[in-house]
Amino acid sequence: MINRFYHKKPGTFILTLLVLGTFLISCENSVEELKALSDKRIAVEEAVDIESYLSQGGKMRARLTAPVMNRYQTDSPYIEFPKKLHVDFYNDSLVIESQLDALYGRFREKEQKVFLRDSVVVFNLRRDTLRCKELWWDRNTQMFFTEKEVQIHQPDKIIYGTGLEADQSFDWWVIKKPTGFVSVPRSGFGAAPPVDSTTPPITDTVPPGRISQ
Repeated sequence: MINRFYHKKPGTFILTLLVLGTFLISCENSVEELKALSDKRIAVEEAVDIESYLSQGGKMRARLTAPVMNRYQTDSPYIEFPKKLHVDFYNDSLVIESQLDALYGRFREKEQKVFLRDSVVVFNLRRDTLRCKELWWDRNTQMFFTEKEVQIHQPDKIIYGTGLEADQSFDWWVIKKPTGFVSVPRSGFGAAPPVDSTTPPITDTVPPGRISQ
């Protein structure tokens, strides 16, 4: 029995191979060119053991440290801190008045805003401590804000709510939607009595912070 495949003209078979080979080479070059173009458009500058200082109004206001910093040169350049960051905030006398920690941060250069997420903690010298999953830091207004759930830990209570605004020194803060609080006895959390989480705390018991009514 004759296999009709071998009845094709040799020239046609060779031409098919040449066209296929040219197509594969063309595809390979296209992928390499696209990758080179992508690398060119998204250049990344990496630095380790970062220590950076922020000045506002001619005075040093903050000191940022991070193990790794990546700067992405895109149309909207941004700086990423993928392996945690720490910030010390200073008053006019260069004394630390508040501190910030987060496992991840992204600084939008054009907007001058820092997005923080994962185990975000801010605390001041009075031992007021903010804990939340996400937080924005506006360097222009020197403010913190979030629409996510927050906790304010104080020596005698923990206040829960959703949404917060505060100055970067954490000298004052406002919880937009308080949901309740838990009293902390001197002996610790084990003896804390049950509370109604829908009952907002009394405003004048948590100075200098404020609960939005």
